[in-house]
Amino acid sequence: MLEVVIIFLFLSLVLYVLLGGADFGAGIVEFFLKKNKSAAQREIIGKAIGPIWEANHMWLIIIVVILFMGFPDVYSQVSIFLHIPLTCLLVGIVLRGTAFTFRHYDAIKDESQKYYNLIFKYSSLWTSFFFGVVAGALTSQRINPQAINFLDLYVLDWFNLFSIMTGLFTVCIFGFLASVYLIGETNDEDTKKYFIRVGRKLLIAMVVSGGLVFLTSEITSAGLTQRFLDHPFAIITIILTTISLPVLWRALKKEKVLLSRLTAGFQVTMVVLTWVMVYSPYMLIYKNGTGLNLYQAAAPTATITNLAWALLIGSCFILPSLFYLYKVFKSRPTSETNL
Repeated sequence: MLEVVIIFLFLSLVLYVLLGGADFGAGIVEFFLKKNKSAAQREIIGKAIGPIWEANHMWLIIIVVILFMGFPDVYSQVSIFLHIPLTCLLVGIVLRGTAFTFRHYDAIKDESQKYYNLIFKYSSLWTSFFFGVVAGALTSQRINPQAINFLDLYVLDWFNLFSIMTGLFTVCIFGFLASVYLIGETNDEDTKKYFIRVGRKLLIAMVVSGGLVFLTSEITSAGLTQRFLDHPFAIITIILTTISLPVLWRALKKEKVLLSRLTAGFQVTMVVLTWVMVYSPYMLIYKNGTGLNLYQAAAPTATITNLAWALLIGSCFILPSLFYLYKVFKSRPTSETNL
């Protein structure tokens, strides 16, 4: 049953990046809004994420529950050594959710709306960045349990070039996903073309920042490049994502909404899965090269078995409900939907 729990853990991570990441990315896209159409475009973004943004965070909750119950050593070590970026991440999530709620559902529309817009935009960027920083820190080989001062124990393990570049890469991924998803959320041709242009810019930024992640890995001796070259799955995904890049670019150019969304989701899924596979079964790697192995850090068998059954039974209720939610709210452009 341990494999079942691990599959749910990684599947939840992929879904959170694809769905929750696009939510965060919607705020990043707002940095690119045209001044003369910003209100209308912001309305489209609000309607697009309004019905689903809370549901998307369900995957993050599942990840936390799986780590807490199934891999308590991983949960405690990550919470201790990375408590600063995790706190920044949580603050960003709270600020972003609060700002979105007030700007979208507030009965009184006054000057305060512009502050909600600013908080939503910058907290989306902030949260996405620290999401990537945490991911980078887990594999940067900078966490040192033997360190004896605050700076080495709790700051330099995440405040380093590799983790920061991973954070910027994540910002580009989330923004790119959101811009591609938004193409299908409006029938206004001018706005659609505008989201396409933003998506193509962020795609270029994603490819460049992805390359810089590998470069900083070499500079900081994080070992990412060698792990990619040594792993057959990584080689295959690099080939597949490279092949799908021109397909995605052409789909965007031709305004093929479904194909654009599928290839964009495929690109990001491959990035996340490859990252997971090249480090699997390790969730956290220490400075001395050892780490926390999911098989060795697993909870007792009885706990894992109960957790696996809970996930299997729970998915029978969650997945159909989620499918129905998306069918109701995403079967037509949100610009045509009255919310």
